[in-house]
Amino acid sequence: MQNEVMFAGFGGQGIMLIGQMLAYAGMGEGKNVVWIPSYGPEMRGGTAYCTVVVSDKDIGSPIIDRPESIAVLNRPSLDKFHTRVRGNGLLIINTSLIDATTDRSDIDVLNVPANQIAMEAGTGKAANMCVLGAYVGRTKAVTLESLRGLVRYQFKSKPQFIDVNLRVLEKGYELGEQLATKNN
Repeated sequence: MQNEVMFAGFGGQGIMLIGQMLAYAGMGEGKNVVWIPSYGPEMRGGTAYCTVVVSDKDIGSPIIDRPESIAVLNRPSLDKFHTRVRGNGLLIINTSLIDATTDRSDIDVLNVPANQIAMEAGTGKAANMCVLGAYVGRTKAVTLESLRGLVRYQFKSKPQFIDVNLRVLEKGYELGEQLATKNN
């Protein structure tokens, strides 16, 4: 099975980090992966997005113009990318920072208050982990255990951030699973 996702937001929201983590998790599970980053004119504060493909089979092309899933962490990303989600796909919206939605009725929309969940866990900087968890909870592109291991590895030099990132990742995963269960 092939899973395709675009993560999009402002530079500094950890977009590239969660894309890399998803790709590394796929690699760790023996899957084929592609991770393609893209930055706006300035890094922090500018538009940043990445596309990740995780597949059990060979990947025909690393370029995915209409991914099956898109996760947006800010309003400009919603405005720019929501039309690119393939029909019957998934749009994840960070409702903590986005007070709008899409008018598309041909896709699933998962509203995730990512910043709120991160703040309740102890830091607003972990909102990206909530979105990553929601995506994986919904799609099962990789296992939650693979992501847990990567969080521990990613933050090994800052162990005080491991537990909070794990909690936020797991809460996001639960939200994604709820949507998956509701739609099956």
